[in-house]
Amino acid sequence: MVRSASAALLAAATAALAAGVPELAVERGGAWRTWWRGDRAPLEWRAALPAVSDAVSWTTASPGLEWGELRLSGNGEAWRVRVIAVRLDPRQFRFGLETPPARKGPPNRWTVDHAPANAVLALNAGQFGSGGAWGWVVRNGVEEQAPGRGPLAPAVVIDRDGAFRIVPADSIAAERASGRVAEAFQSYPALLDGDGAVPEPIRTEGLGVDLRHRDARLAVGELRDGRMLIALTRFEGLGGVLDNLPFGLTTPEMAALMGALGARRAVLLDGGISSQLLLRAGAETHAWRGMRYVPLGLTATAR
Repeated sequence: MVRSASAALLAAATAALAAGVPELAVERGGAWRTWWRGDRAPLEWRAALPAVSDAVSWTTASPGLEWGELRLSGNGEAWRVRVIAVRLDPRQFRFGLETPPARKGPPNRWTVDHAPANAVLALNAGQFGSGGAWGWVVRNGVEEQAPGRGPLAPAVVIDRDGAFRIVPADSIAAERASGRVAEAFQSYPALLDGDGAVPEPIRTEGLGVDLRHRDARLAVGELRDGRMLIALTRFEGLGGVLDNLPFGLTTPEMAALMGALGARRAVLLDGGISSQLLLRAGAETHAWRGMRYVPLGLTATAR
């Protein structure tokens, strides 16, 4: 029964709005309001968009960490998308890059369920291939992998003093030489660069980024006040039964979401069935699990 219902739901979602200009609407007070269109997409996001950022009812999970949800509606497979958003002050947390528990077999064996018991946040980090994590990896101040190459491949960096930032690809060499890096990983593509600018390959077809593919998404961003922003999307169908299906936003739409939530820099992490997030709020644990193991996870524990 679930199989036939999901097939019907998929057919309806794929047909809905498939031929029109891409657009996104947000739900507020039971009504839907369009806030982004592909033919009028901003070239930069200088501040959060209240229509979207104010749609999140933020809840404090622990000192320095808050989270909330919002609902979006887009074209085709994105006709109903739930967004889980997290904001945290990095100065109040210790971050760690986690690798799979020691065991025989493939290296890609980490999930949020492997996060330490005292972690208040856990998510999959970076991108990966069959051989493990891709690009630059620094753990506990020790470089384990050299940087990968690519203009849209920034690094997520945590300094020894706890400061967090997203470093453009052309500045990674200086970071390596600084001696300040405690934890770092690399990912791609950059969604927002500089002060909220949308990179040209995220706006223009044929420059190396697939701008039409829809998928479940996970991204990390840097807010203008130095806080970290994380956004995870889940397809909303049959009351959450199908939330692990890899349906959702395009890369340009994810850039718009991060900009509308106030990020000045942002980068995609591995999405699809790899995307996963765990959040602990007191005695409660909220987990949005993936369907695939990954080689690297990012965790945060209170200082």
